[in-house]
Amino acid sequence: MATAFANQLTNRNFLSPAAFQFTITKTPKVSFFCTSASIPQILFSTNTQPSYLKDIDVPGEKLDYDDLIVRFLVDEDLKNYMAIHNWMTGIGYPESLQDFKTETTKPDTSRDMNLQFSDGSLSILNSNFRTNAIVKFKDLFPVALTSLEFDTSVTDIQYFTAQATFKYLVYNIVAEDGRTRL
Repeated sequence: MATAFANQLTNRNFLSPAAFQFTITKTPKVSFFCTSASIPQILFSTNTQPSYLKDIDVPGEKLDYDDLIVRFLVDEDLKNYMAIHNWMTGIGYPESLQDFKTETTKPDTSRDMNLQFSDGSLSILNSNFRTNAIVKFKDLFPVALTSLEFDTSVTDIQYFTAQATFKYLVYNIVAEDGRTRL
């Protein structure tokens, strides 16, 4: 009889879309004002096995991950916005070699090309606002940052939000205690 209840849910609380914390190791100022982040879609490629009646889809060879999109409030000193902006211009199209050197130099002045990347994590909180699971992103780098449009004709102040899009190597969802399977 005990096996009949083995597949029953023990936690009947629902996951809240507002219960999260997002952090990027390289830009902690973006993390504090983060208003939206998502677990990106993951797609598994398929192959087709020919058959005389109907072609059959079979598992493919690789996974494809959608981009990570993060939205954050922009502070009035533009510090969090400029953190992403400077990261992008430092690795993407620097005005001088010094811009790229700044992005790839450790504090001890040694060069490390891995500094153009950063790890990030999305902590998913439970109904008691405690970390329940962590989505760990490896080797993030920004590929897009939205514009900020100033307009004197607005009558109601809406504070600026910016959206940053990141590419990354892979993400893993782990339990709060580090277990790789929930």
